[in-house]
Amino acid sequence: MPTSTHCVWGVLAAAFINASFSEASARDERLSGTNAAVAKRGEREAKDIVYGDWQKLCFRAGGAPMLCRTSITGKFPTGQTAVRIDLIEREDSRTARLQMFLPVGMYLQHPVKLTVDGASPRQFPYSWCLTNACIAADVADATFVKTMETGKSLTLEVVDSNLLALTTTLPLAQFAAAHKGAPAKTMEQDIDE
Repeated sequence: MPTSTHCVWGVLAAAFINASFSEASARDERLSGTNAAVAKRGEREAKDIVYGDWQKLCFRAGGAPMLCRTSITGKFPTGQTAVRIDLIEREDSRTARLQMFLPVGMYLQHPVKLTVDGASPRQFPYSWCLTNACIAADVADATFVKTMETGKSLTLEVVDSNLLALTTTLPLAQFAAAHKGAPAKTMEQDIDE
């Protein structure tokens, strides 16, 4: 027959287990919920990246529709690629895809943010990683592409594994001319069947 001491211990154990599950559940909600739960620990600007010019390259394989990529690449003083941004469009499609190649070591749960001339940022989730780069990408609607064409600068923000926000600013002055103009190079491949 249970004594009052056993009942007290049972009640305390139940309360402790309930509190532990509630705490774990709250922690899991914070971690799996929005990225806002993961606070950035600081910010810094990546100033040592040198950007080239915007360039449009097009590809046509066999009888397939042409695929064009308007790109810019930023490099560190060592020559290593720091960031590459591609706007990819197929001639038979109304949508475009914007993708960024970034160094490994980023906090992948926090999407890349792109801001044109200080407007509200657009987020691009990471899609996958290679051994030397991670790719963030999403559909770029016509409004965002038009904003890039009329903008002066594009600010890219990532969060590294130390939870520091890193920003870099890319020039947009040549983007519209490269995007709307003729490709710098067109590569074609005929497929014999």
